[in-house]
Amino acid sequence: MNTNRTCVVTGSSRGIGRGIAEELGGDDTNVVVNYRSSEGEAYEVVDTIEEQGGTAIAVQGDVTNLDEMHAMADRVRDVFGGADVLVNNAGITVDKTFKNMTRDDWDAVMNVNLGGVFNASKAFYDDIKAADDGRLINISSVVGQQGNYGQANYATTKSGLFGFTRTLALELSNSGSTVNCVAPGFTETDMLAEVSPEVQEKIQKRIPLDRFATVEDISGVVEFLASEDSSYMTGQILGVNGGMEW
Repeated sequence: MNTNRTCVVTGSSRGIGRGIAEELGGDDTNVVVNYRSSEGEAYEVVDTIEEQGGTAIAVQGDVTNLDEMHAMADRVRDVFGGADVLVNNAGITVDKTFKNMTRDDWDAVMNVNLGGVFNASKAFYDDIKAADDGRLINISSVVGQQGNYGQANYATTKSGLFGFTRTLALELSNSGSTVNCVAPGFTETDMLAEVSPEVQEKIQKRIPLDRFATVEDISGVVEFLASEDSSYMTGQILGVNGGMEW
């Protein structure tokens, strides 16, 4: 990871976001741990990063609120002088079959998983464009590539990130900043723990590597995309899914 860089990770108080924030937090790296309501957990992430030798702050902000994202960007500029890396990680699920899905169920997931990406990217766009090695990294899902029973809303948002990634990669290319997307497979997080053991077994049978991803499997790929080593890679979708086809 490049030193003296500032990395913002939305929804990073738990799960994959937490792993990404901790992976990015090393010597001479500033990390902004964004959270909506999990304040205590966010400050635990800050403590972990600082124990690793990095610098971190926790900033509350709801990604569905554009004004709050602009306020977060202002705070980052005040403290660190602006962001070099933005990781759009915040996301939710409201799972139901389409027959039973309400418009409110649909809108809730759209507002966070796509609206939140728009808001955070809009607030930090000028920072990423102006950075020497600006990086915008979107966290999608294998579900966006394959679809998944009972997740029409979630799958739609996660596949929508592919077009967003490719378009912003083109629009930011003249600045030297890159935009890429990581599409994790089924990962050992609280979200997966809520799935019944029977369903987990069926999912695992579809994974050629015969295991679920660890958070570290995903965060390591994000760290690569945030580094100077990925400077000639942009507009790409990286499937980190144990070999699942799509």
